[in-house]
Amino acid sequence: MKAFYSDHFVLPLPAGHRFPMQKYRLIHEAAVATISDIDFHEAPTTSDGVLALAHHPHYIAAVSDGTLAESVQKAIGFPWTPQMVERSRRSAGATIAACRAALTEPERIAINLAGGTHHAFADQGAGFCVFNDAAIAARLMQAERRVQRVAIVDLDVHQGNGTAAILAKDDSIFTLSLHGARNYPFDKECSDLDVALADGTGDEAYLSALQDALAGMLGRFSPQLIIFLAGADPHEGDRLGRLKLSFDGLARRDAMLLETASRHAIPVAIAMAGGYGKNIQDTVAIHLQTITLAAHFARQHSAAQRPAQPG
Repeated sequence: MKAFYSDHFVLPLPAGHRFPMQKYRLIHEAAVATISDIDFHEAPTTSDGVLALAHHPHYIAAVSDGTLAESVQKAIGFPWTPQMVERSRRSAGATIAACRAALTEPERIAINLAGGTHHAFADQGAGFCVFNDAAIAARLMQAERRVQRVAIVDLDVHQGNGTAAILAKDDSIFTLSLHGARNYPFDKECSDLDVALADGTGDEAYLSALQDALAGMLGRFSPQLIIFLAGADPHEGDRLGRLKLSFDGLARRDAMLLETASRHAIPVAIAMAGGYGKNIQDTVAIHLQTITLAAHFARQHSAAQRPAQPG
């Protein structure tokens, strides 16, 4: 299984900043140490032309030049630096590369070890998100004539508001968001299918809602690719999550999505999305659990492609 990383492009954040930038390095190191059959690649960058599939050219230029309005930079939540620009381009590039690999490799699954920047709108960023990697990648896969129909299944605890807004009038890309009803963003957009959950929702209620949501999506839409935002922030130990999923519940969530995709022969590209654990090692463990499960499914898919050996 191919995995794409960009953790060596580090944002120089001020002391005390609440974004856990170090989690990406820790996820990469943990995956290298524990999963032997992952093919790691540095994330490629993304050109202005590709970014423009989902973003306005004036916004791309302002991000690149460091001329964003102060209010927009504040909404993003990062100070402007050249590293912010390059990391954001690479994060989108990693999701693009994961989509291409999922559609062409026998494993049928690939991973961006970052990404899931779903709060970025066409003309501005927000919530630690500069460019919307899922929207960009979905449209590029269509532009490259690899697929016609893409589903973005967003299981971060926060609604994928930027994704929903960018793709609101695009019937060829289905947006599904399962999120906390009273969590950020407080002004929600309309996804193709939104499932808003109460604070304190635990494993069984969450998994039942997800099962219904996946069935509802597939009853209305036939994706040729799923981009899966596998947020760690529904975990009960997350500082920003407000749901009550356990490690086991999150593993069952990932397995449900991957089993559904496998049953319908749909390739899957995974992005890590959010995770703000009170203990950063919990966040890393949740993301590593997602990667480990994906590698398991990838092995199964790859084995199924091998020709039978004569007896």
